[in-house]
Amino acid sequence: MSIKVSGITKLFGEQRALDDVSFSVKTGEVVGFIGPNGAGKSTMMKIITGYLPQSQGDVWVNDLNTLEHGLEIRRMIGYLPENNPLYVEMYIKEYLMMVANLYGTRGKVAKKAVEDMIGQVGLGPEQHKKIGALSKGYRQRVGLAQALIHDPSVLILDEPTSGLDPNQIIEIRKFIDSLGKKKTILLSTHIMQEVEAICDRVVIINLGKIVADESTVELRKKESSLEKVFASLTK
Repeated sequence: MSIKVSGITKLFGEQRALDDVSFSVKTGEVVGFIGPNGAGKSTMMKIITGYLPQSQGDVWVNDLNTLEHGLEIRRMIGYLPENNPLYVEMYIKEYLMMVANLYGTRGKVAKKAVEDMIGQVGLGPEQHKKIGALSKGYRQRVGLAQALIHDPSVLILDEPTSGLDPNQIIEIRKFIDSLGKKKTILLSTHIMQEVEAICDRVVIINLGKIVADESTVELRKKESSLEKVFASLTK
């Protein structure tokens, strides 16, 4: 398993944000991690990436425990967090070069990685601008580029198409779908069509608990659409 989550509980004071959560994501699988606002999605993603410690339970990424091998795991993961924090005063190329350098890629290799990633995520027309001058959609592309610049084996994407226009959403979905052939991807989204388009499996969380974990095909058999399944499980 690329990602294995076992009995994760997260407490914020007396609030139980996650309650004995367990699931796994296989190598080469694209899994949609969905739930209403406040269900615990972003908290779980931060725990997997090592940015937030759990109160109980264990997480393994590529067979390494996140509490024992945090630095190694960060090198294996590409993470696009919620709200996509960026250094808005930096130029796109400057920022991506900095991120590549942080992962140990330098010189001509880093320069080529930056150029390739700009092309892959469709930043070409804007590549000479400062991040602060970009639209929200293009900033989201910068976030995707920084998550991928070091060619990670595991991708954690929190609302990856947030702020994109319909054409951009289609392009990014296709891009994520192509990545899923060789990487392990866990993504959160509120768009059920997105889940149906690119996810092999769906894990639904509500009030900090897993309420469903099935293939998109099996879930769709229960109702005419994933929207209805989602609505029935998160009432």
